[in-house]
Amino acid sequence: MKKLVYIFVFFAIINTNFAQNDTLQFIDYKNPFFEEIEKSSNELIEPKSAKKMTLKMDFKGKNLPKSTDEFTKVWHNDPISQGWTGNCWDYCTTSFYESEMNRLFNKKIKLSETWTAYWEMVEKVKYYVETKGKSLVSEGSQANAVKRVWKIYGVVPYDAYSGLLLGQKFPDQHKMMDEISTFLKYVKSNSIWNEEFVINNVKSIMNTYLTTPPTDFQFEGKTYNGKSFFTDIVKLNLDDYVDVISVLEPDYNKQIAYDVPDNWWKDSSYYNIPLDKFMDAIKDAVKAGTSVVIGGDVSEAGLYSFEDVAMIPSYDIPSKYIDDKARQFRFSNGTTGDDHGIHIVGYTIKDGAWWFLIKDSGSGARNGKAKGYYYFHEDFVKLKMMVFHTNKSAISKYLDKFQK
Repeated sequence: MKKLVYIFVFFAIINTNFAQNDTLQFIDYKNPFFEEIEKSSNELIEPKSAKKMTLKMDFKGKNLPKSTDEFTKVWHNDPISQGWTGNCWDYCTTSFYESEMNRLFNKKIKLSETWTAYWEMVEKVKYYVETKGKSLVSEGSQANAVKRVWKIYGVVPYDAYSGLLLGQKFPDQHKMMDEISTFLKYVKSNSIWNEEFVINNVKSIMNTYLTTPPTDFQFEGKTYNGKSFFTDIVKLNLDDYVDVISVLEPDYNKQIAYDVPDNWWKDSSYYNIPLDKFMDAIKDAVKAGTSVVIGGDVSEAGLYSFEDVAMIPSYDIPSKYIDDKARQFRFSNGTTGDDHGIHIVGYTIKDGAWWFLIKDSGSGARNGKAKGYYYFHEDFVKLKMMVFHTNKSAISKYLDKFQK
């Protein structure tokens, strides 16, 4: 009987804590910007079955940011669409390094995302051959893949290699990936493990859809290739950039691997720190003028592109209960996934809470008023964003335990 009383009291407390619930709504979800991408790719879309309503948070009565002008910002190039590709990791990290070039050297240069995606695919296919078809070959990857590719191949300006075909409005790799996948299945089923043969065929497919990367190009009156452009113009010390994660297993203050498919090369250099320090490090970096790449889950009821907002509704979990355990629970059961990479380019404090200005290459970011941007409440980052990438000098105090 005593146990029943305790349980009743427990639920009474829980019900009291959940009393101030946010409301929800069912919407006819649309993504008009992606429809524009589909149309530009001349795709014939089959008639769709009856629409299913999508649950989203109702933002009525919320004191939300209304404009990017409310935010203290770091310099960044204007948002650019990733089109019909899965290269968010590439777009957000390229944007970050562009901001770093401006912060450190006062340079304003637009770099090529397609160059990085092209050579990343070459590296994936090499590993696929090496592992006899046991590794993943897809468009997805991680922020630290960009610095790994640049160390090998360098990088080029956007004007030297946009990757767009004549008359093409948006990047489009979905047919290209279908062809690469079909070819690699053929390779595996026939045990054709000749690296040169496989790489050359994949390059031929990519050259058809992305055009051929330049061996050299002109920039401000001089001739460069990818490696010389990186060395002479970009000049970033890529070893200054680190990746940080916050997961309970295998314990904090260790460098670990991020256990997701897009970490296809099993990188184990992620600094694992407690969630409170994870959030403080992001805030410290952005407040000091160093931007941050973040990655995590964006398939949530509290993220609504037509409002430009991402929040955590109380019917998911109240703010005061968002902690290491709640975050780990969602990652472990798969309700937090490795969906999307984005670039924090500013912040503001509203009603005592942090809001982050997010530069986003995804199609959803074009549906609201802030074209190419979202406003992320700090609770959304705390619960749903799993990793970040930034300059280690901005967060050095959080890495001290690793360096001793």
